[in-house]
Amino acid sequence: MTALGKNNPGSAEKINMVMDLVSMKTTVIDLTQTLNGDISVYPGTAAPAFDVINTIEKDGFAERKLTMTSHSGTHIDAPSHIFKNAKSLDQFPPDKFIGKAILIHCEDKEEISLNYIKTFEDKIARVDFILFYTGWQHKWKTKGYFGDCPTLTGEAAKWLTRFNLKGIGFDSFSSDSVVSSESANSETLPIHNILLQNEVLLIENLTNLDKLPGSVFTFQCLPLKIENADGSPVRAIAVVNE
Repeated sequence: MTALGKNNPGSAEKINMVMDLVSMKTTVIDLTQTLNGDISVYPGTAAPAFDVINTIEKDGFAERKLTMTSHSGTHIDAPSHIFKNAKSLDQFPPDKFIGKAILIHCEDKEEISLNYIKTFEDKIARVDFILFYTGWQHKWKTKGYFGDCPTLTGEAAKWLTRFNLKGIGFDSFSSDSVVSSESANSETLPIHNILLQNEVLLIENLTNLDKLPGSVFTFQCLPLKIENADGSPVRAIAVVNE
């Protein structure tokens, strides 16, 4: 080790750094709601169906037919969800869905204002994703889930587009207040419009955000590779190094 350090200045320190990384404890936290036929679905949307079409007893193998919308459960929105001829999820490289993230608590807020998120500016500038903990994850599968959850103000959303963010996630049903599918437009979904037109992806219906640390962690939300996908369920996880 000493000889290596003499011939290559700084190499001993690099080896020690690698050893520290190897010995570092890693925790994986599942941030995904379980998909089944009884989940919370956006008003006016059909619930998922999981029909058994083959069984081990009858056919020698098990298989189910899955019927659900592209925005079921914990899912990600593509720009093509709102804008015609915009990018679909399959048009982004895989690294668009992986990166450094921070958690911002807003469970005691009525809205997520610009003044509030500006207090996290230094941290936001160093990450790829922001996850907002509204506390709505605890209302999952209840009537209260589609109530007035905290959402970003328009000026806060516009300010966030100044950063090189890959996506923003929520433990609630949407980045906007609930509207009917018949009245969805740029006026009723202003936050979707601001962020998606800047290719800041939206991850909705996350859970277990209360288990995340105050420090930076790795976030992954890989969608299914569906052609022309306006959205997709994801298996969202956080990788935390302790």
